[in-house]
Amino acid sequence: MSDRTNDTQPQRLKGRRIAVLVADGFEKAELSIPMAALKLAGAKVDVISLRRGRIRGMNLHEPASRVRVDKTVEEARPGDYDGLLIPGGFINPDLLRQSAEARDLVRMFDAMNTPIASICHGPWLLASAGMLRNRTLTSWPGIRDDMVNAGATWIDQPVVKDGNLLTSRGPQDLAPFVRALVDFYADGIGDRALSTASAPQAEQPPRAVLAAMRWMPRPSLRTAVGMLAALIGLGAAARRFIRPAAT
Repeated sequence: MSDRTNDTQPQRLKGRRIAVLVADGFEKAELSIPMAALKLAGAKVDVISLRRGRIRGMNLHEPASRVRVDKTVEEARPGDYDGLLIPGGFINPDLLRQSAEARDLVRMFDAMNTPIASICHGPWLLASAGMLRNRTLTSWPGIRDDMVNAGATWIDQPVVKDGNLLTSRGPQDLAPFVRALVDFYADGIGDRALSTASAPQAEQPPRAVLAAMRWMPRPSLRTAVGMLAALIGLGAAARRFIRPAAT
């Protein structure tokens, strides 16, 4: 008798298509880990972004590897997908929230009641799209006030589910977030969360982030040359504006 064990996980998302909306500056772990879990569960995952090519990830404050873009926001069609994932990072959602096409895209997903998951700073985009009034969610604590000002109830929990919206606080919660993510896309949306009073503001920023910022890398030669060129250009422009008129 064979002692072989069945160690394969059931592909609960087989046949499902998930869109990942992301731009340059995304937090690498918040994209790569959930995307690997979704693929392992059988999902087909498309990376959708503001431009073609390969976009740059970040590990907090340091550059990370790139990922290939499958479609731009103009090319993506919400009806082709069974779910949407919006990772965080300091830069990525700030770029997305300034894009009218990205805001329109997430509104279309929401209008179709498609499951939307977001982590860390990702809900910034949802706030700018006007989708958070009377919703209950969590996010990176540093944007708690933005969520509340957008009309949401902010809860300080690792994962919060409210109807077609699933949110998480950040990289420290990736394990429970990924577990909830697969269930979310497999089982569909659930009941609306009962809104309660928002959790209070943070008293201080995370010590781990403050410690990491002490070791930010020095500017590269390319960055230094680029900044020097920009300063020279600004100086030349300023001199043209303040040059006294000829008499």
